[in-house]
Amino acid sequence: MSLMGASTSAGEKRARFRTALKSGRLQRFPGAFSPLVAKLVAEIGFDGVYVSGAVLSADLGLPDIGLTTLTEVTSRGAQIAAATDLPTLIDADTGFGEPMSAARTVTLLEDAGLAGLHLEDQVNPKRCGHLDGKAVVKTSEMVKRLRAAVAARRDPNFVICARTDAAGIEGIGAAIDRAKAYADAGADLIFTEALHNPADFEHFRDAVDTPLLANMTEFGKSELLTAGQLADIGYNVVIYPVTTLRLAMHAVETGLREINSAGTQSGLLDQMQHRSRLYELLHYAEYNEFDSDIYNFALQGVAP
Repeated sequence: MSLMGASTSAGEKRARFRTALKSGRLQRFPGAFSPLVAKLVAEIGFDGVYVSGAVLSADLGLPDIGLTTLTEVTSRGAQIAAATDLPTLIDADTGFGEPMSAARTVTLLEDAGLAGLHLEDQVNPKRCGHLDGKAVVKTSEMVKRLRAAVAARRDPNFVICARTDAAGIEGIGAAIDRAKAYADAGADLIFTEALHNPADFEHFRDAVDTPLLANMTEFGKSELLTAGQLADIGYNVVIYPVTTLRLAMHAVETGLREINSAGTQSGLLDQMQHRSRLYELLHYAEYNEFDSDIYNFALQGVAP
């Protein structure tokens, strides 16, 4: 990792992600709601970074019902992707319109440095994948969406993942049929939303040859399987899309309520990231070494 950003090019990140899908090893992609969180994901040693559409919507104070724009998603995705040397996979909802819009989505996200995206087969406006009342488009319409996306791709290593929400609407058998059709249309990775238990994941793995992505989101319809369980089943990627936002927002709410009731944050210090740890994560010392004429204050004895 270089001082000002990633030391690895977008093309190299994509090649790494493409190779990882064929490695036989489960790739763990926690969600990051900011570039700073992405830096922590990388430092801890995960395989990639995920940018959730639900999280991006929530961060803007909006529900996950298709209100965000391609510009907002591209901008935030670019910032997060640039923060680390890890490949970043982003949620592109339904492609922000008709097949031609899906093609433009691929172009812009590729230019923004993302390693891949996923497109889903819901109708517009989409809903959060773990809500009831979803509807999916015909398989033929999603195939057109995917073919347009694949045709727009210039870097062959840019990963196009197809998400299907059909399991909870039409049944797992129909979702498997869709997955096969989506793979035939050029999808590199299949994401089946809202499977319930290990048997569902095993059923899907046995039926589909394409690399598979599992969504381990909390408080939804899926049982939370461990990375070991998913690896044993044969999944290729697991995402934890909203985990970091939920952790952060719970801590923020607890802290704000404490300040409101106690009139001070002094009782919360042991629950906070220390300033010195933040500086370490941001590599303040390296900035000092890079140009001591600009950055010229010491870190010793920093107060919390």
